[in-house]
Amino acid sequence: MNTDYTEELKKSIIEYRRTIHRFAELGGKEYKTRDYILSLVKNLGLPVESVTETAFIATLDTGKPGPHIALRADIDALPLKENPENLKGPKVCLSEQENTCHACGHDAHASMLMGSMRLLCGMKDDLNGIVYFCFEAGEEVGASSRQMIEALAKRSVDTVWAIHVYSPLASGKIGIRSGACMAGFGGIDITVHGKGGHGSRPDLSINPVFAAADIVSTLPGVFVNQLDVEKTVTFGVTSIQGGQTHNVFPETAQIRGSMRFFDQAEGQKAVELVKKTAEHMAAIHNCSVSFGKMMQNTGIPVINNPAFASRARSVACKLFGKDAVPDDFPLWYASESFSRYCKAYPGVLALLGINNPELGSGAEHHNERFDIDEDALEMGVKTTVAYVLSLMHEGLPEKLS
Repeated sequence: MNTDYTEELKKSIIEYRRTIHRFAELGGKEYKTRDYILSLVKNLGLPVESVTETAFIATLDTGKPGPHIALRADIDALPLKENPENLKGPKVCLSEQENTCHACGHDAHASMLMGSMRLLCGMKDDLNGIVYFCFEAGEEVGASSRQMIEALAKRSVDTVWAIHVYSPLASGKIGIRSGACMAGFGGIDITVHGKGGHGSRPDLSINPVFAAADIVSTLPGVFVNQLDVEKTVTFGVTSIQGGQTHNVFPETAQIRGSMRFFDQAEGQKAVELVKKTAEHMAAIHNCSVSFGKMMQNTGIPVINNPAFASRARSVACKLFGKDAVPDDFPLWYASESFSRYCKAYPGVLALLGINNPELGSGAEHHNERFDIDEDALEMGVKTTVAYVLSLMHEGLPEKLS
């Protein structure tokens, strides 16, 4: 196999992305996606370990001493109906599933890892150490990240690497931060319990809808007065649901949403404030509250290891020039399960620009018009492979905390 990034490989990677995009399977159910990726793995002759039904690790062992590097991509789609047009016009590829689509870029992540796998396998004789290609299922719903970390714990992994496409960043640029990169996650999943009844007699019922409304309207003031203003915690309520008709008081009302933060302690404090406020406001209305599993644990931010991030930036600058590797792009308040990997090992998450106004790519992630610039995939693959080669040939950087 030719080890250079050829035009044929570029076309193959784009086809990988389009095929996975058409499949568009939800977390934990990515059966066609899994089998499609495994067909390439089989052609390359790599051994595979299944981690869950749809998550797996393929291993390239050079047989020579060297670093053990884990490369990770996610493969799941979102429960969202895709708009056939992006910000400018028709998309080049559409989901074949009615209410499911790749509106976050995981199709791009998987295809870049597949391309990197092909290149690295083609140059095996010039490599040393071991590369683990980790295809994570259900990143959006936490379906396999814990199991993937447990599987990697059986191996002597030195470092982890991943790329996430990033719609605010222009195509032709790749952002590699030192330290905080993506936000931690605090879930809001509150059920307010009241007493149902006829809409004509509120005094004979206990209306959970009023209690839910008061909880939501009170929380912003609580955050302003009790959270550190220098440690931002965003507060996003995305759903309030109580009752379905005009003349029936429901038994319950639900509040859903999320908080994002880069300081773990402040994020946990925010979660506790939400719980305390919900309990007290519900009590005023003679209601009670219960909290869903999402509120049991807070997700940690993605923290890039400074030494490894510095090495990755240096590699990218040599490939594409300093202007292509900006150091002034804003923090991203979305959350990522790759935070688990970076907590377990020194790691780097790079953000690949896909914003191209001429193509109409650049819509916000998790938006029906989200689309990517497929030409950007080349930058992602080349950076991944060059970073691996740097770690193998120049050695691992000092593991700074």
